[in-house]
Formats: sequence, structure tokens, C-alpha cells
Amino acid sequence: MSRGVWSKVFVNFVNSLRPRQTKGNLMGEDYMFNKYYEIPANPKIGKRNPSRWFVPIEKDNFEQELPAEWEAWLRGRRKEVPDTEEVLKNLGIMQIKKINAKKVAIENPFVHEESELPAPTSKFPVLKDYELPDQMISRKK
Repeated sequence: MSRGVWSKVFVNFVNSLRPRQTKGNLMGEDYMFNKYYEIPANPKIGKRNPSRWFVPIEKDNFEQELPAEWEAWLRGRRKEVPDTEEVLKNLGIMQIKKINAKKVAIENPFVHEESELPAPTSKFPVLKDYELPDQMISRKK
């Protein structure tokens, strides 16, 4: 191996021992009072993507629902932090859709909510569903 390779290994090792940012920057808060943090990307130390996370209002309750805008930001599908106005506007639209869905369910007896749908009777198809038409004719004779 050449000297250049060993010098790069040594430089990378020394850089790995340097202190890194461990506390995130507070990026925002949603209407459920969850706080969102980020440690920005630093290509100099080999960190290409930012680290993003949230701290729920109820500690250790990470299974709660998040606003879609914040979830997209956490997963890296959007680069900019969502505005409070944008999140509240979409929350209002979501609530209007829920109210309209309840009205439709009440007015139209053929539309059922998901909880009212009957459970499937069998998980697997019956064998006769796979028979060919000529087999069905010969079976009827």
C-alpha cells in the first residue's frame, strides 16, 4: 500500500475522534405539541443526510399519529420545515372530510364505514373457482 492510503486512513480515524454535534437543533412544533429536531448533514465527516427525529409530548409514545407534513420532513421526502399555517390548513381540510364522510354514511344506506363491513368468510378460494369451463360442464353431466 502506498503512503497516501495510510495517511487517508489516519486522517479519517482522527476525524472520527473529534466531537460531533449530539444535540439537535429545534426545527419546529406541531399542533399536538410534538417537538422536531435535526442535526444537519456534514459531508466533511462523511455524514451525507441530516438526522431528524421528534420528541412526543407523552414520553415514549412514538406510535401516535403525526401530521403528514411533519412525517414527510422526518423521512426526508421534503427538505423544508412545514409552516404552521400549512399544517393547520390541512388539518381543517381533514376535519371537513371526516364530517362529510359521516353525512354521506347517514344519507346513503349503501355506503358503510369500514367497521361495519362483514368479515370475509374464508381466506382461501374454493377449488371450484379454479376449474376450467369444460371441467365444469363435464362435472354437471
